[in-house]
Amino acid sequence: MTFFRAAFGATLLVACLDQAAMATQQNVIFNGTVTATCTLVVATNGTMTVSPDLQSLSSHNSGGSAGTVTLTTTGGVSLSVDPVTLTTVPAADSTAITWTPTYSASGAHTIAETGSSTALTVPGADLVSVHLAGTKGGSNRFANGNYQATVTLRCE
Repeated sequence: MTFFRAAFGATLLVACLDQAAMATQQNVIFNGTVTATCTLVVATNGTMTVSPDLQSLSSHNSGGSAGTVTLTTTGGVSLSVDPVTLTTVPAADSTAITWTPTYSASGAHTIAETGSSTALTVPGADLVSVHLAGTKGGSNRFANGNYQATVTLRCE
């Protein structure tokens, strides 16, 4: 009887091996979400120089240079500059300075120089030029010494 079972099992196995395997398939679905995002990387810091009348300290003056930032975005964000809040001036300069930050961009977005917020609706990469001007009013002049101001470029 054991021999009969083994022989029957072997015959059944051979019969099954002789049959073609049934093919099957399934789809695997992948989902992803890209949220509105923006990255800013400072490429160079800016340089301010003083005007001949000593009433302007600006990256636009002769010898001055803009700071540059690389921007990469998915779109759906806004670019802006915050008012200047962090400054260092020499002790000899005690009169008011009006700081005006501006920016422009070239690349995927073309933005003329502005101090206002700009909507970036499409994805892409840009080189953003950041400028800063400090001005004195009336008969006030910039004093001898080192000046530093921080401009915050914001993409949100």
